[in-house]
Amino acid sequence: MKKFLVLLLIAAAPVIQAQDRMTPELLWKLKRIGEIAVSPDHTTIAYTLREYNVSANTSESNIYIVSINGGEPKPFITAEGTEYNLAWSKDSKKLYYLAKGKGGYNIFAAALDGTSAAQISNFRNDITGFKFSPDESIVVFSKDVKLESYTGYETYKDMPQSNVRIVEDLMYRHWSDWEDGVRSHIFFTSVIDGKVQGDGVDAMNGEKFDSPLKPFGGIEHFTIAPDNKSFVYVCKKLSGVDFATSTNSDIYSYNFETKKTTNLTEGMMGYDVDPDYSEDGTKLAWLSMKTNGYEADKNDIVVMDLATKKVTNLTSGFDLTVDAFTWSPKGDKIYFRSVKEAVYQLYEYDFASAKLNQVTSGDHDYTSLAFAGDYLVGGRQDMNHPTDIFKVSIKKGEQTQLTDVNKDIYATVKTGPVEKRWVTTSDGKKELVWVIYPPDFDKTKKYPALLYCQGGPQSAVSQFFSYRWNFQLMAANDYIIIAPNRRGLPGFGQEWNDAIRSDWGGQPIEDYLSAVDEIKKEPYIDSTRIGAVGASYGGYSVYYLAGVHENRFKCFISHCGLYNLESWYGTTEELFFANSDIGGPFYGVQPPQDYIDFSPHRKAHLWNTPMLIFHGEQDFRVPLNQGLEAFQALQIKGIDSKMVLFPDENHFVLQPQNAIIWHREFYAWLDKYLK
Repeated sequence: MKKFLVLLLIAAAPVIQAQDRMTPELLWKLKRIGEIAVSPDHTTIAYTLREYNVSANTSESNIYIVSINGGEPKPFITAEGTEYNLAWSKDSKKLYYLAKGKGGYNIFAAALDGTSAAQISNFRNDITGFKFSPDESIVVFSKDVKLESYTGYETYKDMPQSNVRIVEDLMYRHWSDWEDGVRSHIFFTSVIDGKVQGDGVDAMNGEKFDSPLKPFGGIEHFTIAPDNKSFVYVCKKLSGVDFATSTNSDIYSYNFETKKTTNLTEGMMGYDVDPDYSEDGTKLAWLSMKTNGYEADKNDIVVMDLATKKVTNLTSGFDLTVDAFTWSPKGDKIYFRSVKEAVYQLYEYDFASAKLNQVTSGDHDYTSLAFAGDYLVGGRQDMNHPTDIFKVSIKKGEQTQLTDVNKDIYATVKTGPVEKRWVTTSDGKKELVWVIYPPDFDKTKKYPALLYCQGGPQSAVSQFFSYRWNFQLMAANDYIIIAPNRRGLPGFGQEWNDAIRSDWGGQPIEDYLSAVDEIKKEPYIDSTRIGAVGASYGGYSVYYLAGVHENRFKCFISHCGLYNLESWYGTTEELFFANSDIGGPFYGVQPPQDYIDFSPHRKAHLWNTPMLIFHGEQDFRVPLNQGLEAFQALQIKGIDSKMVLFPDENHFVLQPQNAIIWHREFYAWLDKYLK
């Protein structure tokens, strides 16, 4: 659950207050940088830029380029529709990308002036991602293929108007999609005179498994060897209960000539993902977790010497989890991204000295990284600013902003200060707490406050910029936000990260209360006007706090929260998460004590505080019944409550108009009780 919640959680407010403050409408006018790709000669950066049309309830992503030396970015491809999957030619003179063309989403190529854009593949069906071999003679790509029947009309041909799902195994639904017998597969084909040939060969030969891994895997899950003889891909070759209870993905090598597939990570039992070759092809690196079934385990960079097959863990002595990495061209260094004390920074690993060096510093998050000669290039954001592109001097750590895609909006928007505080917890440890203040903050005034409860549960409360849980927007509505990095979050060592397992309602909840009790002592916080808000595990936290808060809070908001751990275990899909964090199923001779001690529904008889509930009806991670059960308890008890349901949203709220309604309901509820 953790990794899916960090980067997609989004927020807002209802009525436009003033020209100089963030509003939900302005939030959805912000342009969003997505992919960032550096040319092989390290002179040019291509990136995607998504813009939303609220009135049409749509969005579109286009391609821009900017020089590594700065200057004004230039539109590159701005055709109707969305372009993505950026890949440079080896001579840095062309850019390849995916766009809607004849037959569906196909590969296009364009010279740097953007004038010669042309479709170079003619796949009969959409492809979802691609990579070229280093010499551009082979293209490997992903595509969905139908392999099994799951509906009544597929099984019973004489019943074409039926609407029936036939389920025989787990997982019959995942994230927000019902099982339909479609698998994502890896294909390959040749490229001759710049043209992609045919529909390609299915390297997975009809296997009933997915690569890239669904629902969020992409082109980072496959890559071609520099010698053009093979490629590697990520796959979890399990099915049924085994698939639902395991995180054991492996990295497979496919030989183009022999058609033989080899498992390179046999015996490595956790997630193994994101493989990448050194430029000379002698080594393969990837991200690896040790523990099967534990998706929030420490993520390490491991490297295989392809001649000896020896595997070395580069970051075993680094007590922080790794998020992404890239090689230097010489293969003597690896650069990576990791969260440390609630900020995502860039690091360097030197093979010769076997030492780590922190390259960047400051209160911000790097969202990506790429190598660019003397520089690293990546997206950077903070709580008050969405992602822009920065270059970083590897030697000096100097950070230079290359884009400012929302400068027109921010020229008129005031932002509030963000403060880093350390609070002593109930068990005597130190907890980092962000405190976000309104624009024009006046310490002589009294402000209402919000406790922000993070989801995941193992997702850092970093300097992220969210389009739903947006701290700048909350502050613009004159709330002070208290955002603790409670137990169970990465960035403070693996022991702190692991401490939430089998203790959901224990020390992590105490950490929230410690943060609130300390920060509310400030004279500018009105301790009688504090609310608690959160999504997913944060929504669980709200439900749990409602039964133990001893009147600290005046109102609550829970989004897609877990209310009844027993019914949740019976309806969620990735059971490895529940088994790892809760301890297993609720039935049996001796079920985990967590179901008795830490399920919010067991404390609902103590609820006495108004609550707003949001839930997406397509959320299969925390299914709809969780919100329905909580709302029913509130109504039976006569507690003022409201439920806002989104029939076509999942764990998140992704459509612009739905999101703005979410914002308006969110702030109307807070204003009703805290203003």
